[in-house]
Amino acid sequence: MDKRKTIGFIGCGNMAKAMIGGIVTSNLINKSKITASNPSNKSLEEMKDKYGINITNDNKIAACCDIVFLAVKPYMYDKIISEIKDVINNKTIIVMIAAGQTISENLKRFNKTVKIVRSIPNTPSLVQEGMSAVAFSDNFEEYEIKDVIEIFESFGKVEIVQENMMDIVTGVSGSSPAYVYMFIEALADGAVKEGMPRNQAYNFAAQAVLGAAKMVLETGEHPGLLKDNVCSPGGTTIRAVEVLEEYGMRNAVIKAVSECCRRSREMTDR
Repeated sequence: MDKRKTIGFIGCGNMAKAMIGGIVTSNLINKSKITASNPSNKSLEEMKDKYGINITNDNKIAACCDIVFLAVKPYMYDKIISEIKDVINNKTIIVMIAAGQTISENLKRFNKTVKIVRSIPNTPSLVQEGMSAVAFSDNFEEYEIKDVIEIFESFGKVEIVQENMMDIVTGVSGSSPAYVYMFIEALADGAVKEGMPRNQAYNFAAQAVLGAAKMVLETGEHPGLLKDNVCSPGGTTIRAVEVLEEYGMRNAVIKAVSECCRRSREMTDR
């Protein structure tokens, strides 16, 4: 990517902070080329102090940025786009990161030819372990797609998907760090119950989850086979797996993902 490219973030909430942190840490773009706008000075000053980016309260930074991330709540899209649509040109790339916001809906809001990316990142982007999905409007050049992919790769992995998959991405990736944190907390609670200090329990639980995920990604083995490899006949692990099955762990997770997808579709179809 051309390091002279400029990136703007309209909104400076948790997701924007995670992405900015990932981009700056990766050195893909110099921090002097990144600007964030937000009504609240507190979050802006925090990001300036931590990462050395430019900050402003003026959303019309969109006029001087090559790539603009709309990092605001879904209900704010109409207002924000009405503020910036007259100052951007047909070369500006707009990246949406809010659930339920479709490319077609927002092309109508801009009411002119605009390059739009619909994306679903997640908060582990902050530690450069994000998982993102992107879908593009029809008017992108190959090099522009490459630039967007490089940005998302700077803080994790990214897949190009059909836009109609985005609600599923929300369920399996966008929202799932919350499910995993709950699992880690529950593992640690179990260890604390058995007598382990809590800080140590969190370290054991979190590293076990990290390692297990890495095994799936790097070995290419089916998760079921990897599970079987840990379960010795008559051993401790198979006894624990029996209890998880008895209390419906799989069914609870499947239903949680489905409910998350359903809610995302509601937001998309509203």
